[in-house]
Amino acid sequence: MWACVTSIGLKGMEGYRVNVEVSTYIGNDSFKIVGLPDAAVKESKERIMAALLSLGYIFHGQKITVNLSPADQKKMGAMFDLPMVIGVLMSLHELEVSVPKEVGFIGALSLDGAVQSVDGLLPAILAAKKLGLRRLYIPLDERLPPLDLEGIELINVNSLQDVIGHLSGQWQPSSFSKKIDETGNCDFDYMDLRQVIGHGKAKHALEIAAAGEHHVLMTGPPGCGKSLLAWRFPSILPALTKEAQLEVMSLYQLGRADHPQSKVPPFRNPHHSASGVSIIGGGQYPKPGEISLAHRGVLFLDEIGEFSKKTLDMLRQPLENGQITISRTHATITYPASFILIAAMNPCPCGYAGSNTHYCTCSPKQVHFYQNKLSGPLRDRFDIHLGLGPVDFEAAERKKEEASEAVRKRVEEARLRQYNRYGKQICNSRVPYETLMKTSPLTEGQQRTLNVLLNKKGLSNRAQIKIIRLARTISDLERSPCITDQSIAEAIRLNSGTLK
Repeated sequence: MWACVTSIGLKGMEGYRVNVEVSTYIGNDSFKIVGLPDAAVKESKERIMAALLSLGYIFHGQKITVNLSPADQKKMGAMFDLPMVIGVLMSLHELEVSVPKEVGFIGALSLDGAVQSVDGLLPAILAAKKLGLRRLYIPLDERLPPLDLEGIELINVNSLQDVIGHLSGQWQPSSFSKKIDETGNCDFDYMDLRQVIGHGKAKHALEIAAAGEHHVLMTGPPGCGKSLLAWRFPSILPALTKEAQLEVMSLYQLGRADHPQSKVPPFRNPHHSASGVSIIGGGQYPKPGEISLAHRGVLFLDEIGEFSKKTLDMLRQPLENGQITISRTHATITYPASFILIAAMNPCPCGYAGSNTHYCTCSPKQVHFYQNKLSGPLRDRFDIHLGLGPVDFEAAERKKEEASEAVRKRVEEARLRQYNRYGKQICNSRVPYETLMKTSPLTEGQQRTLNVLLNKKGLSNRAQIKIIRLARTISDLERSPCITDQSIAEAIRLNSGTLK
């Protein structure tokens, strides 16, 4: 006999419908799985037979064939255990129910029939909703974030018996209602911008970066506060929305990394010895790297000059596109990687080039080689170039530092203006240039100023566009409906690194 049930396959963050087709007929005892299964899927037959035997089902003289359709997609992981065992029971008439195509199953089986969680469960649930499934049987997993998804019913089960009982109308799951806390769990208290003494201009530049999602390169001697500013930067970013929080946690699940159920934007700080694969993502079966784990948040590269040049140049595509495509023999997968890059570096290998208090021991050749670790195309992708120096503590202590909460409110207001202007949640640094110019055209005088600057300093077209994007963000913070001359002048100083 023949039966078919629905499951979800994953290709990166994208999910696709998998039809689990089961055919059984009298013959020599055998169990075969086809449809490009990997080793974990092939081993499902042993788990399925053991689970069925533990529940009292005994099969003799049955030839079972399971086809995972579409047959040209590689199937990975143990998430197909549950749909396969349901298909087997239906095809053998041990389970006399009708299962619509809008009902899906995800879960791994233990040998005693318990249903266990799998890697990528959250992105599979979100994919099922997007594909139009109305009901999904999933393992009960307390590590999942609170879910309240419209249009899809989630049935949390602990065992195969629970699934059979619910399909037969003999068991109902206990109430397991969790909702996302709309007020948010945003604990920014442990990292506040007011803990940084001085650096008023640098803080204002970071506020602009947060409002428009602009990338920042900070240069200065050791101990001047570069890392301190970067670590407190997430505290001025808006809290993650419900959709963004689920997206971030999905990436962390796929990367097998822990992430707290918090609305604080993610902050990743890989060491400069990290490999290109760990930062970009990859492996034989590609997993998300640091740039994807920093999605919707911040990637901080401290001592960026110490990273390998090859690794740094790999960042060029995600910085432009907000995603990374990884091609391997087994699969080509695209992961989201829309993050704000904060980088810090010393002016030279010893760190004291141009200092008035320390003697620089580096030769001009060493300084040139160190600075060239950042290629021209990569430098060009930084919107803001900040030069930092030592702080005058006597003058700074007399001035009261502004808390992150006040800055964050201004950032949220500026972002809301951008969302309303563009009709969707996109910031000035990522909106298409044509849309930017259509909604905020420059005056003839402003265009002449930029053309003179372009010819005088030899700036690239990309740098000119970044100046316009910066000016638009500065005007948003100033609540100006159009780009002002003052904002263009400040954007030029920020982009050229003359604002210290």
